[in-house]
Amino acid sequence: MLQESRLRLVKPTLQTPFHIDFEWWKQNDRSWQVYLKSYLSDEVQESLRVTGDDQLIDIIDSQTGEVHQVEALQHMLILHCANRDDFITETTSVTESIFRLLLSNGNAPLTAVELGERLGREPVIVLRMLSGARVYKGIRPRLSN
Repeated sequence: MLQESRLRLVKPTLQTPFHIDFEWWKQNDRSWQVYLKSYLSDEVQESLRVTGDDQLIDIIDSQTGEVHQVEALQHMLILHCANRDDFITETTSVTESIFRLLLSNGNAPLTAVELGERLGREPVIVLRMLSGARVYKGIRPRLSN
């Protein structure tokens, strides 16, 4: 709850890092797992049925060396999406492109400038979309701990 209060006080800038807040998904969308699984192939979905969506997997942050635990579904999304050439196309909407880029980037936080550069979009437009009152696909500012 404290973090939610802090998020409301944050006025994002072009240098504010954004990430996909999977906790937001769980709290705000009852069908979040169905939506996220739609990105995965049938084979990957089957492997999740065997291992379990919510099994925790250790992930090492390549920049800090910190170990974080993520659910198997999130891990498979990141692994699966990072290897697909057709995951982001010219016809993909801006918010969907940002979401997919964050997934393919291992959900490592990116600023509006970095997102804009990688997607060929104006960073100001990216920032405007991500800094409004509405949260798109769980994309939120990343607060330092």
